[in-house]
Amino acid sequence: MSILIDKSTRLIVQGITGRDGKFHTKKMLDYGTNIVGGITPGKGGMDVLGVPVFNTVYEAIEKTQANTSIIFVPASSAADAIKEAADAGIKFITCITEGIPTLDVVEAYRFVQLKGAMLLGPNCPGLMSPGKCLAGILPAQIFRKGNIGVISRSGTLTYEVVYQLTANGMGQSSAVGMGGDPVVGLYFRELLEMLQNDPDTDAIVMIGEIGGNAEEQAAEYIKEHVTKPVIGFIAGRYAPQGKQMGHAGAIISGGSGSATEKVAALEAAGVKVANEPSEIPEMLKKVLAATH
Repeated sequence: MSILIDKSTRLIVQGITGRDGKFHTKKMLDYGTNIVGGITPGKGGMDVLGVPVFNTVYEAIEKTQANTSIIFVPASSAADAIKEAADAGIKFITCITEGIPTLDVVEAYRFVQLKGAMLLGPNCPGLMSPGKCLAGILPAQIFRKGNIGVISRSGTLTYEVVYQLTANGMGQSSAVGMGGDPVVGLYFRELLEMLQNDPDTDAIVMIGEIGGNAEEQAAEYIKEHVTKPVIGFIAGRYAPQGKQMGHAGAIISGGSGSATEKVAALEAAGVKVANEPSEIPEMLKKVLAATH
């Protein structure tokens, strides 16, 4: 198994005729992802890379039985695209778009929840189930199938950690980049639960960063509910207070959200925390050896 996407995923691409949408549609198709349709209002009836284009998500679902959507729509329209997908009945939505106003994301995410759907992102790299499905902008060539689940607030750190794992002969069951904005959909707690319940995941790598309290909440969840080994890494250890570091959500304010606090919370929950991404494979090997 894997979490969220697999061979049964029937993906539609919202914004397929745009530059980024078309470019990454080709990458996902090349990987073997089952892309059944694309959405661009006013361009229904076209064909992009052999994928039929529809004017609306409603029409695409009716014609293709799509169950998953990925969004490459410009920031000005992306929140509406999220809501359209949820309203039409898509149950898992990934939004790659960055720069969506935070209040628009709050509204769209609440709408997704009311519709009983799940949102990954926005401003995220998407996710990968190696050997099964790619839904996002992750570089497929660095992944290999295996038993390590990777969840991360940072896209580039996801790639770095996955590269280190693969180079050390450790494949991945699923890798999910959740995005670093102040408001996003699926976060550590939900993803930890999915990986804990996934029989193909033997250990978890959790990549956090300064800002917010998601890592502290994750630590509480791990302490109570996660029995699999977890290795952590916190980016931004040397960021000065009040300085935004890359992500809109990665800012320390009011004495909370610092790397020191996050590392302490994780270690108190029994999580081994790496100082550098390159340390993670060796730490994983040790904890896995101890549990077998």
